[in-house]
Amino acid sequence: MDNLLLSRLQFATTTSIHFLFVTLTLGLVLFVAGMQTMYVITGNPVYRRMTKFWGKIYVVNYAVGIVTGLVMEFQFGLNWSGLSKVTGNVFGVPLALETVIAFFAEATFLGMWIFGWDRIRRGVHLALIWLVALTAYVSTFWIMVANAFLQHPVGYEIRGDQAYLTDFGALLTNSSLTDTLLHVISAAVLAGGLFVAGVSAWHFIKRTTEADLFRRSMRWGLITAVIGALGVIHWGFLQEVVIEQNQPAKLARLHPEPGSLAAVQQALAQQFGPGDWAPPSWIAVPYQIMMNSSFLMLLVLLVLVVLLFRNWVVRLRVPLYVLVAMVPLPFVAVIAGWLVREVGRQPWTVYGLLTTEKAVSDLPAAVVLISFVGFTLVLGTLAVVDYLLIVRFVRKGPDDELFGSTLDRVSAERAGVHTF
Repeated sequence: MDNLLLSRLQFATTTSIHFLFVTLTLGLVLFVAGMQTMYVITGNPVYRRMTKFWGKIYVVNYAVGIVTGLVMEFQFGLNWSGLSKVTGNVFGVPLALETVIAFFAEATFLGMWIFGWDRIRRGVHLALIWLVALTAYVSTFWIMVANAFLQHPVGYEIRGDQAYLTDFGALLTNSSLTDTLLHVISAAVLAGGLFVAGVSAWHFIKRTTEADLFRRSMRWGLITAVIGALGVIHWGFLQEVVIEQNQPAKLARLHPEPGSLAAVQQALAQQFGPGDWAPPSWIAVPYQIMMNSSFLMLLVLLVLVVLLFRNWVVRLRVPLYVLVAMVPLPFVAVIAGWLVREVGRQPWTVYGLLTTEKAVSDLPAAVVLISFVGFTLVLGTLAVVDYLLIVRFVRKGPDDELFGSTLDRVSAERAGVHTF
């Protein structure tokens, strides 16, 4: 294996693992904020317990995900120095903003929320979790701004051999940004909803004593997952209009028709010179996985939402097992979609501006192999740790002690006594 292939494999592996954390984090934070809002409005202690149960899982996933994000940032300088050198003045701006938000603002608000239980006013404490949610989505926005530049570079000019930012507004209105951002957000909402519904279903399978808590959680999860699935499909298809304009070879691979790719290749050869400017044909496979699994999830979820009537989801039992089995599907679809978007712009790192071959660092293949193995082991271990911790807290059930409640207060809430 050469330097280029190893660097691409390393980036694909680490990004895929990191994206799993991000997807669940973005999905869960909305549930935690929404449940705490209901607690503050109604005073019903079951919403407090819901907030703390799902909040524990959110905090664990967020904490481990932050570490994987650090590895992602490190790779740009290590493996892709050509990208940093040529487009760092443009590409680095949204990345820097994302870093400031994710590692400072978001983490600060989350820390205050974790340690603020029963120590600060309820309204202020509620505002903190909504600020966590807001900064999480603002952070996602800046990441997608950076990624949209790679897909369709705008707002820059070349001086010498470097790109310089000339129009910040053009980055924010990039045609490759809006639909993709909403598609990613919808995927996170779908993943979070199915996760909450699936975990709740598992507790019903195990004959939980917290029926009220998990019944409410399941309803929230199923209804939210339907909204997410509809958004995924809607914004996903809208992206194809932009892809046809900006990356016609990708669309020709996704929807192969006789002669279409040859015509696109001829047009691209006139634009960029002789060469093969089409992505690999296998991207059609993850595209089909993403698309078909999205439709499957939507159809099943619509049936399950109907079965919420008179609690048939729980009474029939079979839907509970279906929900548990569906939990991994959004994450499979997310990775498939990422492969389509990123591999689909090959052989470019910055489409039409910088090829992947020129973007990679000039490192010996042995060095890249060592970093590939090392990063994969670290991130793989973190993923396993994250999974084991989540499973542990899921099995343990709604135990409020993590966020500092006294045992007396926990007992009071389980007895249905309102405490503020």
